[in-house]
Amino acid sequence: MSGLILDLGAAITCPHGGQAVPVTDNTRVLVNGMPALLVSDGFPIVGCPLAPRPHSTGPQPCLQTMWSAPAARVLVNGRPVLVSTSTGQCLSAEHIPQGPPTPSGVQPRVTAQ
Repeated sequence: MSGLILDLGAAITCPHGGQAVPVTDNTRVLVNGMPALLVSDGFPIVGCPLAPRPHSTGPQPCLQTMWSAPAARVLVNGRPVLVSTSTGQCLSAEHIPQGPPTPSGVQPRVTAQ
């Protein structure tokens, strides 16, 4: 899937407005001076406004993002980079899908397939 490479400067939000805070160990590949984000990075979410509902299948606060469909041809240390068209799922504490994350403020210069 082709798209602009996500870097540490991109804003990623859950469907309810919480902010994903990328945690990456990539220090080798920079895009516009910021580390490129990888599919294997951690993406905890802070500030999701939904109230906790223990053992409920309804909406719950988003706590993390899991990504799928990263770039197929661009790797950093053997791990695929994330691109603006990558799909993912925000998950509750019980790993219940809450909706897709939305990246914004993506750097405009470097693309990957």
